[in-house]
Amino acid sequence: MMAEIAFWSSVALVLYAHLGYPLALMALSLIRNRPVEKGTVTPRVSFIIAAHNEGRRIRGKIENTLGQNYPAASLEIIVASDCSTDGTDEIVGSYSDRVRLVRAPERRGKEAAQQLAVEAASGEILVFSDVATALAADGISSIVRNFADPTVGCVSSVDRFIDPDGRITGEGAYVRYEMFLRTLETRVNSLVGLSGSFFAARREVCRKWAADRQSDFNTLLNAVDMGLRGVLDPDSAGYYRNIVDDRREFQRKVRTVVRGISVLAANVRMLDPVRYGLFSWQLLSHKVCRWLVPFAMIVACLSNALLVSRSPVYLASFVVQVGFYAAALGGLWTGFRVLRIPSFLLIVNLAILTAWFRYARGERITSWSPSERMRALPQTGAR
Repeated sequence: MMAEIAFWSSVALVLYAHLGYPLALMALSLIRNRPVEKGTVTPRVSFIIAAHNEGRRIRGKIENTLGQNYPAASLEIIVASDCSTDGTDEIVGSYSDRVRLVRAPERRGKEAAQQLAVEAASGEILVFSDVATALAADGISSIVRNFADPTVGCVSSVDRFIDPDGRITGEGAYVRYEMFLRTLETRVNSLVGLSGSFFAARREVCRKWAADRQSDFNTLLNAVDMGLRGVLDPDSAGYYRNIVDDRREFQRKVRTVVRGISVLAANVRMLDPVRYGLFSWQLLSHKVCRWLVPFAMIVACLSNALLVSRSPVYLASFVVQVGFYAAALGGLWTGFRVLRIPSFLLIVNLAILTAWFRYARGERITSWSPSERMRALPQTGAR
């Protein structure tokens, strides 16, 4: 009996996290719709770029930002150097007429560097972007339009991949799924997370900046805590390249989840539906349930093994599970495109499981090493 309860509960959690939650949002969107009232507004904007030893790429990022069509008189560009030692600061200094350098005296991590820039910023709207992310010429103008809506506290861009030749390529299935989910969340209520490579927030939302917490997730929670919401802007895109090294991409995923768990642990009160209503359900579904999936997968497999002799249903489900893991491992070994999705799901959940063990060990990640992503800009207006 216990094995059956464990099996069906685990299967239910896995299915809910990836299918049930978006289906529930789709159903809810039929009776609840919160459109974003965009407008042509040009508030003072502080564009913040965090950098650590980005000497090879910082010039391209600055040129990309200077090429924005946002009114120059209303745009402040700040590079927050996390104690760079490779000439990054000198390159930024060569743009001193348009770009302001804020340097951390010691390396404390991305969010600590961003905090220095937030404290120095003069803009009503703060826009954050990674060095490895390129924007189209209307990137800032597009994302800022969302703040004409007084209910909006922060805005996320969408992610776009580019190939080695700088051309936009098709997005992976996971990115399409994630963007679809964020579209539904925006329509119904609020996002649960922002794209860390390119997002924007009102200045007051950033006042409670935490130097030791993941800035994109924490900023969203700060906005909701203030009675505002986070939204996805499908017209604002950050262009970047996938990390080629699978091992480094795996470690990036682990770091992201460890940092996300840390933010959630510090804001666990936001799971209270009495105080936070619909958002508490979203937070539970999108973050907590998804981060529990690898444990559910393990329990489902072990309990299913104990139940194989009970009925053909359990035998069939066990065969399906074994087939999934075989396909995932085969995809990792052979690289076959048709096996890419099971391989991706296995790696993602292994990264989440690794993150939980590292978090349980007391690991808290604040410093970061820039990912080897984009060095050329896409040939579609981002220049």
